[in-house]
Parts: sequence; C-alpha cells; structure tokens
Amino acid sequence: MLARQGIDRRKVELDRVPEHVRDAVIAAENRSFYEDAGVSLKGTGRAVWSTLTGQQLQGGSTITQQLVRNYYSGLSQERSVTRKFKEILIAMKVDQSKSKDWVLEQYLNTIYFGRGANGIQSAARAYFGKDVEDLSVAEGAYLAAVIQQPSRFADPKGTDLAAAKERWQSVITAMAQTGVLTTEQVAAQRFPSLETPKKPFELKGQAQYMLEQVTAELNRRGYTDEDINSGGLKIVTTFDKKLMQAAQRAVEDTLPDSTPKKVRTGLAAVDPATGEVVAFYGGKPSQSKYYDSAFSAKVMAGSTFKPYTLAAALNNGFDLSTRVDGNSPLRVASASQAIPNDGDRSYGQINLISATQNSVNTAFVDLGQKVGLDKVAATAEAAGIPAAQLDKQKEAASFPLGVSSVSAVQNASGFSTFANKGVHVEAHVVRSVTDAEGRKEVVKAVRTEVVGEQAAADTIYAMQQVVKYGTGTAARLYDRPVAGKTGTTDDSRSVWFNGFTPQLAVAVDMFRDDNATVSIPGYGTQFGGQLPAQIWRAFMTEAMEGKPVEEFPEPSEYGWSSDYSEPERDSDGPGPQYSPPPSQDDWDQPEPDLSQPPFTGPPETEGPEDGGPDEQPEQPSPPDTEVPDQPSVQETGDEDGRNGRTQQAGQVGQAGR
Repeated sequence: MLARQGIDRRKVELDRVPEHVRDAVIAAENRSFYEDAGVSLKGTGRAVWSTLTGQQLQGGSTITQQLVRNYYSGLSQERSVTRKFKEILIAMKVDQSKSKDWVLEQYLNTIYFGRGANGIQSAARAYFGKDVEDLSVAEGAYLAAVIQQPSRFADPKGTDLAAAKERWQSVITAMAQTGVLTTEQVAAQRFPSLETPKKPFELKGQAQYMLEQVTAELNRRGYTDEDINSGGLKIVTTFDKKLMQAAQRAVEDTLPDSTPKKVRTGLAAVDPATGEVVAFYGGKPSQSKYYDSAFSAKVMAGSTFKPYTLAAALNNGFDLSTRVDGNSPLRVASASQAIPNDGDRSYGQINLISATQNSVNTAFVDLGQKVGLDKVAATAEAAGIPAAQLDKQKEAASFPLGVSSVSAVQNASGFSTFANKGVHVEAHVVRSVTDAEGRKEVVKAVRTEVVGEQAAADTIYAMQQVVKYGTGTAARLYDRPVAGKTGTTDDSRSVWFNGFTPQLAVAVDMFRDDNATVSIPGYGTQFGGQLPAQIWRAFMTEAMEGKPVEEFPEPSEYGWSSDYSEPERDSDGPGPQYSPPPSQDDWDQPEPDLSQPPFTGPPETEGPEDGGPDEQPEQPSPPDTEVPDQPSVQETGDEDGRNGRTQQAGQVGQAGR
C-alpha cells in the first residue's frame, strides 16, 4: 500500500449487513422507515420552524432524506428552507421509485461514521477491526449511535465517553421498544471495546511525488478527481518498492555531505519493454514539497541528445562508417558564427563511432545538417520527447547538441527506445485500475516504431564505446554490457548520465535551482562522467543484481570494422586545474523570450556556501505551462569540457494510489 486517496468507502450488499445492525440504525435514526413515505412531516416542520426563527437547525430527517442529502450531488449542504424543501421533494420521489431495501443499502454505504470511514463496512473495520457481517449487537448499536455525532464519538474520552455510552444505551433501549431485542437480550448487552484509531495516513519521502504522478496520469486518462476521491478505485502503480529504495540510496549515499542545498538530483528508471517507470528519485520533499527533480524539472539535455541525432542518421541511409567533419571551427550557413569545439580542437574527418565516443560537437552539427534537423526532431519526438520542448530550437544548427530541455523521465524513456530495438513504449506510472464493481482496466501503453532494429543496434554499439573507452567509464558494470551517454551544459549548469542495459534504461541529472554551475565543495565543478555516472552505477549495480546477463544486438559490419580511437587521456572529466571557460553567448543565438521570467522553478534554498539561511519558505510548483528550464544558457557539447559550445537558448517546453 502506497497511499489512500479521498474517501474510505467499501461498498457492501445489504444482505451482508446483519439484521441486528440494520435494526439498530433504523431504531436510532428512523423507526418508521419501512412505513413512512420517505419524509417525516412532524420532524421536517420542526426543522423548518427552527430555521425560520434563527434557531439551530433541528433533526427530524428520515433515512431517505439523509440519503438524498448525501447521495445526490445537486443538493447543497447549506442550511436553508429552500434546500430543505428540495430535499423533501426528492425524498418523496425516491420513496415512490425505489424499494426500501435499496434506500437502506445506499444509506448504509454512504453515511459518515467518523474516523474517516464512509459506509458501514469501513466503519466496522475502523472501530472494531472486523467486517460488517461479524459485528455483534452491541457493536452494531454503537455504530448506529455514532451517526448522530461522528466526530465526538469517534474516539471518546472523559465527558465524551460518558455521552457516547448514554447514546449507545438509548439505541439499545430503542431496539427493545421496536421489538427487535428481548428484555433478556437488552440486559446482556455490554458497552463494546473500541479499537485504537489509526493515525492519519501520512506520505513520507518519495511517496508524495508518486501519488502526484499517479493522480496526474489518471486525470490524463479520463478519470476525474471525483472518480479518484470517491469512486472506490484500486490503483496498481508501476513503481517497484525495492527499486524506489535503491534509487534513493544511490543518490543519497553517493552525493557528498558537502553538496549545497541548491543542487538538485533526479533519477528515473524505465522498463524498455513495457514503458513502466519502475523507480525514480525526485529529491528531498523537505527542500521542495511540490516540485520533483525526476518528472517536473526539465533542464538542457546537453550531449545526451546526440544519440537521437545518431539514430536519425542511421535510420536514414547513413552507417557507422559515415565520415563527418570534426574540425573546429565549423561554419554552417544557418549559423551567424562558426561553431567551435572546446579548445578549438580538430578531429578531422571521423566516423560516427568516434564522433559519439569523443562527443565531438562539430561532427554532430555536421551530421545534423546532412540528415536534416527535421528528421532529428521527428526521431526525438517519436522517442517520447514532447514536440513543445523541441520546437523553439529545432531550426538551429546546434539543435543536435542538446539545447532543448527534458526531464529525467523523458530522457530515460527516450533511451529505452534503443534498448527495445527501436520501438518506444509510452512512459507511464499506472499499471491497472479496478473500479468499485470489480471491473479491471489494464493500461495499454502506446507503442511507436522510432527507428529500425539495425539502426537501434548500431546506435547502441556507438554508445557502448562511450562507457568502455570514452567519458562514461565511471558507469561501467563489471558483469554486463552498458550503453550510455554523458552530457554537460555550459558552465556545468546541468550534468547528465543517461544509459541502459537491455532490461532497464536510467537517466541521472544534476542541476541547481538558481541555474548556476553545479559545484560541490571538495569535489569541484561537476561533469556528466563524474557524480551522475557514479550515481547511475550505484543504482544499476543494485537493480541488476541477480538479473540474467543479456547482450545487446550485434551491430552492422560497419560497427565491427570501424576505426574508432581511444581517448588521449584516461579521466572521464577535466583535470583538477580546469575552470569553466567564459560564456560565448553571441553566436547562432535565438532571440530570448523576454516576456517570461528568467526561471520558473521552485524557490531557492541556500546552501552553507551561499551565506544565506538554510531554508526558505516553500512555494507551489511552477504552472504546467512553465518549466524550470535553463534560459540564456550555453552548452558545451562534451561532458568533460573537451568539445565546443552550442547556442544560447531561451525558455522552451512545458512544465504529474
């Protein structure tokens, strides 16, 4: 059980409710129930007179009237003469059109009994820890007594307990007066022992984020809030409890204690075959209650976007031996200025494996021009990246370098396409929904063929070299193959490792609330091949434990014969003397959207190094139409700072029991 949402109601058929329980309710609430016309003229007259004279509204409603008040949403709960007359008219119509047993059954299943329990079955569990059919006469009489003052009698103590006992005794006496209990039976009754009330269900840790995403997805699938809160639905999620715990451990155990509070980390794990989000880490709710780093936060993808460009090319007539221009700088007609690699390093004409392994910016810009940016955008969109998050940048020459912003879930889902032989399965968090009548709906995720099997296999092969020999070596698993890609945006404002085995695709990102460099005291400026890759490895080591070792599909002959080169240095990040180069934000730059605020993410929380308070007041999450993007941010194409920068990007995208 993850959470209970809405009303605690468990519907039961009338024949499951013992006669002595029904009799107790009738004796307490409406002795003439089976004889009257659904209304009590005497009681109603008294109630109306009390209202007209300004006195407290008196009782006098029949069981049918009480049912009408709670069952039919068209009637408000306001205390007015108009509402009372509407109630009377509807009650009389119900009495004429429905059987008494139908009325009693609906009443017993809808009336509130306190302790958060709506309906007699939920009340039986809440007060006595048993099903309704097992209630004794004394217990049934107590539940009937509770109806009058459910809040007061839910957990009575002191004078409330004395009042509850008096009310209970009056119900027992009423049952004798109506003839359903003999004198001997009345004398034998003893006040029942009540169960200790359960504490209110409190969501802890990642549970709040899980519930938010499940609710959001149910809404998208056509379930209203009323359905969710009062429909008696049983929801089975895709989240794996052990993997959720593993995700939290991987992040919290890997991150140094010196990590500033402004630094956020997101992790998302997707099953490639089903599209199920099996685990995620959304950050510490104590830092940002309404904002998670796995689903809500969308930051620049950086070089983790390059595989979508590679896959688009391989699916459109190119192969791994295709040569692209790795020289620096590269001049493109659509760009106002030449595009450099970091340090202006040139790689010459290189194949696509070497371009991927070394994450050469100019090579991917050249490849994007050759294959067509429209095909790159179409591939990314088919792999699950929403078009709205791509549209503003897809005309830019630097589009293949990851200037668009994505969430960890979206990026993990996108890479799951490659692991699933080129077929993307819609990411989702709800597995099935069973309604109150027992009808079960199993979620059928949308499947989309993004690229062919061979194109997917060759894309995987190129990404394997990143982990074997390139900037992602920190993500290696000792017992099984891994494919992946690191990514680091300009000045390390967002850093990524996104990778997969055949069974599981996982994305890890780090960024700051204030869009500044991700730097950790004692560990320096971060890059995708550093802490993100280490977190990824920690999670996958635990997630893959005991799982069979599966191999990736064979690449084409071009993969085997490719002459990729190993990097010139062993480290997967910059040297200790490295400092981010100054921004070059005036080339190939779209006009910034000045109508939008510079950052729409959660409130900032000051870390120790910031010289501010430890915590700031929480605020609501950004609206759906805004995202915590990285406006006016440049991107270094390579995760270890070796390759050049991309254009400056404005805001883009959209900002889920």
